[in-house]
Amino acid sequence: MNAPSLLQQWFPNITDWTEIGQACIDTLLMLGGSLLLTVVIGLPLGVWLFLASRDQLHDSPRSYAALSLVVNVLRSIPFIILMILLMPLTFFLMRATIGIRGAIPPLVIGAAPFFARLVESSLREVGAGVVEASQAMGATTGQIVRRVLLPEARAGIVAAITVTAIALVGYTAMGGIIGAGGLGSLAYQYGYLGYKPDYMLVTVALLVLLVQLLQMLGDAIVRRMSHR
Repeated sequence: MNAPSLLQQWFPNITDWTEIGQACIDTLLMLGGSLLLTVVIGLPLGVWLFLASRDQLHDSPRSYAALSLVVNVLRSIPFIILMILLMPLTFFLMRATIGIRGAIPPLVIGAAPFFARLVESSLREVGAGVVEASQAMGATTGQIVRRVLLPEARAGIVAAITVTAIALVGYTAMGGIIGAGGLGSLAYQYGYLGYKPDYMLVTVALLVLLVQLLQMLGDAIVRRMSHR
C-alpha cells in the first residue's frame, strides 16, 4: 500500500492533502520572515537594554526604565489581541490585514521585545573582566559590542533565537483564528468549525514536528559553538 492510500485510510475526512501542504508552506514563510525581522530589530534592542542597565557601559536609569516599560507592555498583551489592535498599522504597512503579509507585523512586534529580553540576559552572562580589559585597551562601545559582547554571548543568542522561533510557531497558529493562514487557520476552520478532527490531529502533529526540528537544530548549533 502506497503512502497516499495509507494516509487516506488513516484520515478519511481529509480529501485534499495539497491544502495541508500549502498551509505548511504558509507557516514556514510566516515563521522565516517574522524571525528574520525579529532578530534584526530585537538584537539591537537587547543590546541597548543591556548597555543602559545599571553598572554597564552607558548606565542610564531613565532610558532603561522607559525602554523596559515599552518592552514589558508589548510582552504582556496576548498575541491575538495584539493582532487586532495592530490591524490599522498592519494595513498601513502591508496593505493587508490577513494572510502572510497581514501576519508579519504583529508577529514581529509581539516577538521582538521577547527576543530582546533574552538577548539582554545572554549579554549579562559575559564576564565583566572581559569588558573591563577591552575598555583598558581603549576600545569604543561599538567595538566592545561587536568584538567582545556579541561573540562571547553567541551561544546564548542562538539559544534565544531558537526559543523565539518556537514561540513564533505558536503565534502563527494563534493568528490563524483571525485569518493569518497557515496550519493554525487550517486547524481552526476545518478541525474546530468544520468538526473534522482529522485536520486537527494532522496540523497538531505537523506543528509538534516543526517545533522538535527547530529545537534540535538550535541545540546542535549551540553545542558546536560551545565547544569552540
